[in-house]
Amino acid sequence: MEDKVITHWKGNSQFESDNPSGKTLLMDTSAEHGGYNSGLRPKAMMLAALAGCSGLDVVSVLNKMKVTVSDFRMDTYGQLTEEHPKYYHTVSVEYHFYGKNLDEGKIKKAVDLSIEKYCGVMEMFRRFAKVNTSIHYHNK
Repeated sequence: MEDKVITHWKGNSQFESDNPSGKTLLMDTSAEHGGYNSGLRPKAMMLAALAGCSGLDVVSVLNKMKVTVSDFRMDTYGQLTEEHPKYYHTVSVEYHFYGKNLDEGKIKKAVDLSIEKYCGVMEMFRRFAKVNTSIHYHNK
């Protein structure tokens, strides 16, 4: 299986990339680095891709387990190296679940399955970074 993404320079520091689904996104940098600050930053998009991949897994597994949460979010942090080329050497993903009488055991199992088995982006990150994860339960 192969994915193809076409990225087109829009001028200055802006680029537009498509996606196999047909959707597009704009990438840019800050004004101090010659951009307009009008799009997503490429390295930060990697963190978003990590959270999105794992989040899709977690929601899918929770649905199969018939576990309901009122809200779910992931806070993802990346620590960059000091030298160029700068890359994330350490990444942390915090899973936050909100709801009444949360089934912590099933939620933990869903997160663990994503981390250990299903999330390909997580596996890619492990090839170049230390990945830390934590789960936070917010019972209302």
